[in-house]
Amino acid sequence: MKKIAVILMCLVALLSFASCTEEVKEDGAITVGVIQYMSHPSLDNCYNGVEEALREVYGDKIVIDRQIGSANSAESDCATYADNMVARNYDMIIPIATPAAASAFAAVEGTDIPVIFCAVSDPVAIKLVESLEKPSYNCTGTSDVLDLEAQIDLILTLQPDVKKVGILYTSSEANSITNLANFKKAAEKRNVEVDAVSVQTSSDIPAAAAALVERVDCLNNFTDNNVVNSLSVVLDAAKGAGITVYGSEEEQVKNGCIASVSIDYVALGRVTGEMAAEVLGGADASTMPVRTISDAVPVVNEEVAKEFNVDTSVLK
Repeated sequence: MKKIAVILMCLVALLSFASCTEEVKEDGAITVGVIQYMSHPSLDNCYNGVEEALREVYGDKIVIDRQIGSANSAESDCATYADNMVARNYDMIIPIATPAAASAFAAVEGTDIPVIFCAVSDPVAIKLVESLEKPSYNCTGTSDVLDLEAQIDLILTLQPDVKKVGILYTSSEANSITNLANFKKAAEKRNVEVDAVSVQTSSDIPAAAAALVERVDCLNNFTDNNVVNSLSVVLDAAKGAGITVYGSEEEQVKNGCIASVSIDYVALGRVTGEMAAEVLGGADASTMPVRTISDAVPVVNEEVAKEFNVDTSVLK
């Protein structure tokens, strides 16, 4: 009898374990790693959009592990986060910004973990995809490509006397290199000179900005994460020289730039999250075209415009 009781208890335990295993299988969470290059309003908005879109589809069944690089070691931080997420076999990695995307793409090599990037201006240049139409790798996402023709037109509409535009950019950010080349082409068509100064880290920005503002009529920012993270330094230098700073998106304008032709980064994040949900649901990332937000509109900081005696009514 004792043996029978023990056998029955073991059977009950086994059945109970099987039942629990099946329950976990049915209700098991999807784990997605989000690697945000660093914390500033544009990238925070991207994350908010990504999370909103994923929660709408999966609710509490999705676990989002968000990791953010620090200002002084963002690139090495992103590489570490990506390696850890691969080691834990996450279902997907969503990197926000170009350097984070490069780290994630390198880390998933040899695995079947998809990468859905957000806010990468030129994913072809850094070889995340073979083309925007057909990525060909287990990697796709959204591009925050800037309308630089419209940006220069905005500058010349508000300040027709501008002859030389200054640009600070990070030499290691591929998207900034691409944006600079395109900005120069657009400026040349309009007989506007571009004075560009490269920096490597945030510690280079104060001296570079102080020198540049003395040689130009205004500054123009890209979505360069290093420069944007030091926006207050750039704005202070420009204000001291009595010149304006044009941003590349709305948050920069809110924080002191005079104006920008801007896309909605929350909306860009939502598109990224929707793409991620499609891939988690079985879609093939390698055949999913890179998507963009095309409805860029001018945004103006009226207080800054008033401070510099710039008439914004010309935009209406």
